[in-house]
Amino acid sequence: MRTLILATAVLLPAAVFAHDWNVDAAKSTLGFKGSYQNEAFSGSFKKFDATIAYDAADLATSKFDVTIDLASADTASAERDHTLKGSDFFAIAKFPKARFTTSSFAKGADGSVTAQGTLTIRDQSKPVTLKVAFAESGNTATLDVDTTLKRADFGLGAGSDWTDVGADVPVHGHLVLNAK
Repeated sequence: MRTLILATAVLLPAAVFAHDWNVDAAKSTLGFKGSYQNEAFSGSFKKFDATIAYDAADLATSKFDVTIDLASADTASAERDHTLKGSDFFAIAKFPKARFTTSSFAKGADGSVTAQGTLTIRDQSKPVTLKVAFAESGNTATLDVDTTLKRADFGLGAGSDWTDVGADVPVHGHLVLNAK
């Protein structure tokens, strides 16, 4: 009996921490939508890193830390991609990365989960809320996150030259995860 109590005492602290996950980059996507002159387009970031610790039963121990290589933006238009990377938008020469870190999670009465955090693009850090959908199956999981950003909040496409660019930018991430 004493051995059982000791084993339980040793294992309990491990249960207090969220499960750590590796991102399967080949199967994961981080995409966005935009519009220019009322023409919709989709894009994605081909390179991003994410540190994911998530426990749906104990959201207080969960955290996301995502770094995005802004030079990897791809909208299937060389001209548009060049503009996005230039000084009017991402300014990748000065600000090559964007970063999102969570500060807390909340579970709604309907079971939905949101993550509150800070997104930094260029030199602008703003609060962002993500809708979170997490599905775990043994040693694998999927994590889907959605939000809509206001591009002007981050100084993207500021000025009269960019009035034909849509103000809202829906963002969707689909991460395939493997247990560490």
